[in-house]
Amino acid sequence: MLFKSIAAATAVLGFVASSLAAPAVVPTPFSGIHNKKGIAGLRPANVTTTPTGRASVQITYHGGPIMTGTIKVYPIFYGTWTAAQKTIVNTFISGVSSSTWWNIEKTYHDNSGNYVTGPVTLGTAYADNYSQGKSLSDNSIETIVSHAISAGGLPVDANGIYAVLTAGDVSETSGFCSQYCGWHTDGTISGKDLKYLFAGLATACPSGCIAPNNQKTSPNGDVAVDGMISVLAHEIVEAASDPDLNAWYDASGQENADKCAWTFGTTKTASNGAAYNVVVGGKDYLIQQNWNAATQACALSA
Repeated sequence: MLFKSIAAATAVLGFVASSLAAPAVVPTPFSGIHNKKGIAGLRPANVTTTPTGRASVQITYHGGPIMTGTIKVYPIFYGTWTAAQKTIVNTFISGVSSSTWWNIEKTYHDNSGNYVTGPVTLGTAYADNYSQGKSLSDNSIETIVSHAISAGGLPVDANGIYAVLTAGDVSETSGFCSQYCGWHTDGTISGKDLKYLFAGLATACPSGCIAPNNQKTSPNGDVAVDGMISVLAHEIVEAASDPDLNAWYDASGQENADKCAWTFGTTKTASNGAAYNVVVGGKDYLIQQNWNAATQACALSA
């Protein structure tokens, strides 16, 4: 889900996994006003179906804009990342819109006949060497985006998505690992309404933010990065269909990816024993299903 104002209260879209040391977080009931921050909730313990139990509730259009045309995703690698880790991320971003999974996103439209067609392309990647330290708040994420732009590392792109991805030694203290695995929102940066998201390496909370069958072995040999890819995918499709938090969501405030969180459809087994369900750019990935607005159901392809 998404955030319009970082300072506003958030609605947690998941329950804390029982294995986490942090106390359980009770989701805030939907108040009738769409959440100001789109949150990818933690994985509930022993989940076998859509954890929120709202998959039967239809998602509807509320009149706001969608992202049309080419969508550039700008990865901001915050902290220490290896070249191999960056390749796993960049390959996914570069190729995701060529997958049948992305075709699900093409079921989202506005009232003028425009659809979320993409393509999604890889924008300039930016490396941030802990400009805001190793202990971040939600407010820090917007600052990181602003810093990357003001430093001349990234352009101002109103049809882009700035993806702040934090390394395993970075703590996002507003709720990462205790309330959520990632989120997306929009805000005014450099005079433009820009879309951005947060996703972190869940080194400290694999049971809350990484699929159970890939917590020891993952498709690309990096459990934390492979686990984060599903969260990244979750936030990209939500930002595309509900960029300003006033377009597509259901009566409980859930956006498309929220309705299928932690469900993966039919999986295959990679050569190293890890589970995967899509191949993007020649690499195997395990990503969650997405909600098809035409069929009103979770799916892995369309």
